Amino acid sequence: MASALVKQKGALRKAMRATLANLTADEIQAQSRQITRTLLALPEFQQSKHVSCFLSMPTGEVDTAAVVSAIIDAGKTLYVPKMVDKERGIMDFFQLFGEDDLRALPRGQWDIREPDEVHNGQRRPSALSGSAEPLDLIVMPGMAFDRSLSRLGYGKGFYDRFLSTYARHRQRPRLVALALREQILEAGQVPVGETDWKVDVIIGPDGIVS
Repeated sequence: MASALVKQKGALRKAMRATLANLTADEIQAQSRQITRTLLALPEFQQSKHVSCFLSMPTGEVDTAAVVSAIIDAGKTLYVPKMVDKERGIMDFFQLFGEDDLRALPRGQWDIREPDEVHNGQRRPSALSGSAEPLDLIVMPGMAFDRSLSRLGYGKGFYDRFLSTYARHRQRPRLVALALREQILEAGQVPVGETDWKVDVIIGPDGIVS
């Protein structure tokens, strides 16, 4: 059963990568602008104080640059993901301190910017360390989603593992996924296992799936 699930997920990832590779940068930007507008108008976003948001890859997914700037401009506390143990698939969310901090971040795997664990000589507050305020909202990426709110990640289990660990000690945050139109499938089309987390809301360029 497990091997069948792995094969199903692998096949969908392969198909989705091919689909996303055919999108132009202009198409992705146009969809990202609409997704950003919808997210910023979402009551859960407007009421949140402590928000984690992924820093997008250069291609193939929703561009979150405007979302991240809006979080900072609104005076919310921003946390961004960092892989702290790639071999074991462990990720944490670290606090960012404004636009200058954001611009100075080095690029890590997949050319994604990631924070160092130390900022100005001090350890950054992080979600799993207990040094940060509880997260209200996590803005998540994914390879594919469906209308039953299932999520297919990139295959390493970083988000699922983080959420399982975090939820043992803190109240579960709202999970909001951002997806290009091509990444949103009909209900039941994303294969899931027992450890796969569903999201609460999917925001695409054509509106909200919840």
